[in-house]
Amino acid sequence: MSERKQGTEVTVPHLAESLVSATVGKWLKQPGDYIEQYDVLCELITDKVTVEMPSPVEGRLVQLLAADGETAAVGQAICIIEEPQTASADGAGSGVSEPAAGEIAVRSADADGDQSMRGRFSPAVLRLAADHGINPSEVKGSGLGGRVTRKDIEAHIASGPAAGPAARTTQVQAPLAAAAVPRDAADSADSGVFVPNPPKVPVRSTGIHLSENPPLPKIEVEGQQLDGRGEYLIDVTPIRNTIASRMRQSVTEIPHAWTMIEVDVTNLVLLRNKLKGEFMRQEGINLTYLAFLLKAVVNAIKDYPIMNSVWAVDKIIVKRDINLSLAVGTEDFVVTPVIKKADQKNIAGLAREIDELTRKARAGKLSLDDMQGGTFTVNNTGSFGSILSYPIINYPQAAILTFESIVKKPVVIQDMIAVRSMVNLCLSLDHRILDGVICGRFLQRVKENLEGYNQDTKLY
Repeated sequence: MSERKQGTEVTVPHLAESLVSATVGKWLKQPGDYIEQYDVLCELITDKVTVEMPSPVEGRLVQLLAADGETAAVGQAICIIEEPQTASADGAGSGVSEPAAGEIAVRSADADGDQSMRGRFSPAVLRLAADHGINPSEVKGSGLGGRVTRKDIEAHIASGPAAGPAARTTQVQAPLAAAAVPRDAADSADSGVFVPNPPKVPVRSTGIHLSENPPLPKIEVEGQQLDGRGEYLIDVTPIRNTIASRMRQSVTEIPHAWTMIEVDVTNLVLLRNKLKGEFMRQEGINLTYLAFLLKAVVNAIKDYPIMNSVWAVDKIIVKRDINLSLAVGTEDFVVTPVIKKADQKNIAGLAREIDELTRKARAGKLSLDDMQGGTFTVNNTGSFGSILSYPIINYPQAAILTFESIVKKPVVIQDMIAVRSMVNLCLSLDHRILDGVICGRFLQRVKENLEGYNQDTKLY
């Protein structure tokens, strides 16, 4: 453990009442960097969300007390910043000048001799290096453990032309399609050869409302090959570890049951196609099927409020407010931001909430308040082409509903065959609270609400 330097200690803030610790996801500043007040120092990962940690003071970052991936308690110091007053006083006494405001002093990793992170590259570093034809393994790293940062790549670009033909680049295909692990990152870390991302495949068209390919997760891979069999170690991130813990808790404590119903959404498809262009011009956002589904679910919960409840051992707590948790998949994990008091919003209002929360989730800008208070979860699994799924309940809620992909099928209507747009709704339920009768009626009500949309339905 290195000796703690002098300066202002920056501690983990008290972000929420139940929060006792947070994990440093990634340092965005390094020792030697000059920090303005409110500059983002690092990402803090909590049980619910990733938040940015702003600097409470201005000065030069002189020491990191917690490494990437390390957990620190609330109130524990994670770094030390030397404020200008302290710097000027020390400089006057010792005759050594400090960097002026805005000047950046980059600490060489060789000073510590620690090169344990030398073969690890973040997705941002890999993308930037690929854009400029640079082999990141040949760039000197200034990060913790000799890790190459984005700033190192930018400095290398500014210092002169890229290696050109000398930069060895090849393309490989990801070996694990199911896990979507980018093999290129693993190969570059292992062999020292930089490999760019594989080429994009054409946009898929399966599923009426599937407009783009699901993004591949950005996973960093250890540069160690196991037994020469093409197997690689993948770091379990703090957020992935939290997801694993919550899913295990849900499956272990909640007796899951599952049911599904098929819904004819032909009229809904026609209605959305009629309104989406004008809605985009007025609101500037896309009108998705999910907004109509949420409205149908909210109205069904009003008729069957037991769906909006939690198990409390000796009692069942039925929530008065209908706060819908919306499962949003990012490239690395799934989060469930909450639409508060969804029963008080019309279809247009729900569409705006969906757009705002999904944008914040994918940009990593969700706050703890955005993640708290959910009473019922809805997941749009159809967005990646799924037609049937068995979702795990978002603990401690009583149920979760998935909206599958809309597909055209031949359907018998009054002894005649017609082509209709059909969708499956899948419901997982807590069998301590809910039974088949009440859930069957609930799904029937959601079905009636969805099939009840017509050309006269109003968004506002």
